[in-house]
Parts: sequence; C-alpha cells; structure tokens
Amino acid sequence: MTDLDPYERKILRELQRDANQTTAQIAERVGLSASPCWRRIDRLEREGFIQRRVAIVDRHKVGLNAHVFAQVKLNAHGRANLDEFAAKIREYPEVLDCYVLMGSVDFMIRVVAEDINAYERFFFEKLSQLPGIQEITSTVALSEIKATTALPI
Repeated sequence: MTDLDPYERKILRELQRDANQTTAQIAERVGLSASPCWRRIDRLEREGFIQRRVAIVDRHKVGLNAHVFAQVKLNAHGRANLDEFAAKIREYPEVLDCYVLMGSVDFMIRVVAEDINAYERFFFEKLSQLPGIQEITSTVALSEIKATTALPI
C-alpha cells in the first residue's frame, strides 16, 4: 500500500462504499477533478489494486438461508495432495471462501445453502467425499453481526 497517495486511498474507500458511482461523483467526494480521478482509477485497476467490481447480493433474498463454517482436517495422504483438494473446492459454487489455516485444522470453508437439509446433502455428497479428509466440523451461523467487503484503507 505504500504506492498509494491520499487521493487514491480516498478513491478506494469510495469505490468500496459504492462502485456504481460515476467518476465525476467520486472526484467530487475525494476533492479532485474528473480527469485526474479517472487516471488514478485507471492506474488502480491496471496495477491490480482494484481486482473487479461486483454486485453484493443479499443471500436471503435469493433463498440461501443456511450459512455454515466448516473446518476441515486432512489426513497425511490428503496433506500431500493439497492441490487436488483445493481444485475440487474451487468447483463447488456453495463454497464462498476457503482458507488454509495453521493450527489444529487445515482449512476453513464458508458455505451457503438453501437450508440445513441442502447443506447436509452438500456435506455428504460432495465435501465428505473428497479424498484425504480426516475430519469435518461444521458450525452453523445463527445471525450476522458484521459482514463487510470493505478493507480498512
């Protein structure tokens, strides 16, 4: 982040807040005119500071009411084939995030499903069938206290 000037930091904050704003709106909010603001946004995109712009969809409104965190522990054979596990996890649209962890478990996976029955099907038909799985611990999220995609820039 050392490559960012104060205007670029403000631009990133604005885009995280609402990426649907026009360049003119962002420029006004950060204290620049439109052309230099556009050039900065263009640079931020070209250099990968801005990876993509997306719509954030309310999962409940599209019928994905179950939100589950699964901790996965692999056996020794599974750890030797981490790439195979990672490739399969990437194929599952139910998996929103997957992280490699240090500690007593190997992965933390965030999964959404229509309901607990749908998660159970995902668990038994897909997740638990992956090679090298030793143990899976699922924790159901009851409510959401804070969820953000905005980084503290």
